[in-house]
Amino acid sequence: MASSWMQWLINPRRNWFAAQHYKALCNRLKKYGLRYEDLYDPLYDLDIKVALARLPREVVDARNQRLKRAIDLSTKHEYLPEDLQALQTPFRSYLKDMLALVKKENAEREALGALPLYQRSFP
Repeated sequence: MASSWMQWLINPRRNWFAAQHYKALCNRLKKYGLRYEDLYDPLYDLDIKVALARLPREVVDARNQRLKRAIDLSTKHEYLPEDLQALQTPFRSYLKDMLALVKKENAEREALGALPLYQRSFP
């Protein structure tokens, strides 16, 4: 029961408050030209770091360019022009599949009894 209630609570199609939050977040990301997955921090979660390392170089370069542009706009207290904001796709995923694969590999490694990659040390 708690699970179905949580699903209703965070589903923007069913909950009006979730839809308003989704719309506000979308507008905010469009103003800076970011995607939602650009906000993931590879220093906070090492799975994200591994997933980014496995992505093609063009995808990672595009992510870095979006982050640099957002930092530049933020320091200038400006937003992207309206015509460029209309072209942005803030919830288009580029990291989700690779991140799911990395998490699946880590779960499999843990099930087999091996140490996680991040806890291993070389002599």
